[in-house]
Amino acid sequence: MSLSSSSIPSQLTNRTSIREPTRNPSWVSPKFVKLQKSRDFFRKSCLTTARNVEFRGEKHGVGDGDGLIIVDHGSRRQESNLMLNEFVAMFRERTGYPIVEPAHMELAQPSIKDAFNSCVQQGANRVIVSPYFLSPGRHWNKDIPSLTAEAAKEHPGVSFIITAPIGLHEQMVDVVNDRIKHCLSHVAGDAVECAVCAGTGKCRLYPIESE
Repeated sequence: MSLSSSSIPSQLTNRTSIREPTRNPSWVSPKFVKLQKSRDFFRKSCLTTARNVEFRGEKHGVGDGDGLIIVDHGSRRQESNLMLNEFVAMFRERTGYPIVEPAHMELAQPSIKDAFNSCVQQGANRVIVSPYFLSPGRHWNKDIPSLTAEAAKEHPGVSFIITAPIGLHEQMVDVVNDRIKHCLSHVAGDAVECAVCAGTGKCRLYPIESE
């Protein structure tokens, strides 16, 4: 997917090459906020872990009248869009939820409106929209709710909810670590390309280019 100049931070668009050392560089270590994992933190957060499950309202799960939409950004690259379909199939099989539909926020079909209609046609009277996004941002805060509300106008009496994105979930540590180790194994010749990298040639060791 191409990037427009407006989407590139201004500090990366000046004429100074990132290869050129600056005079008198000044480095400032970033300050990180340490999260206090108290009972109150787990109760209010969107994290689900073995430690906090007792504090969460887990009894309020997906019901028979619920339809789920898993929505990603959408891409002009068809392979990326098809990957969402594969994830939705995995999700449906693992959870056993009867109504689970994929949707793309933009650039591809099915749209959020298409998925919403499909959920209602299958009998859903509440639609749960789960953003397949890592972090909260404008799409989660404005775009997805707006598109969902527009789709819901055609179905009076059907409520909807936008859930939190993936965010800070402990199991993401395992996912990222698994990706790293698999790619390193592939570079070493001990593993085939994963489904994400297959056919792209991206999972390789890049040589250092001489000046």
